[in-house]
Amino acid sequence: MTASFFIWLAALLIGLGTAVFALGTLAIWRLPDCYCRLHALTKIDNLGLGLLALGLALLQPDWIDGVKIVTIWLLLLCSSATTGPLIAQRAIEEQTR
Repeated sequence: MTASFFIWLAALLIGLGTAVFALGTLAIWRLPDCYCRLHALTKIDNLGLGLLALGLALLQPDWIDGVKIVTIWLLLLCSSATTGPLIAQRAIEEQTR
């Protein structure tokens, strides 16, 4: 495959990631409560950042830099899976007071 194919693919992935973040921001504004917003936020982070990370990884001149970018995305997936339920639990505790 040619280098221009990877550039176009990276541009497509970055554009899709940006669109996911933009549409997700609109969804967060329109959702009614904390739990719906939290759910949307975790999905936006995971998908949008994943698309951006893959697009940016394709543009790196050295493969190890691309692996570092994807590793950062994977670490963010783990932290999002941990913090989302903690925030929801705290919101439930605040409502029961």
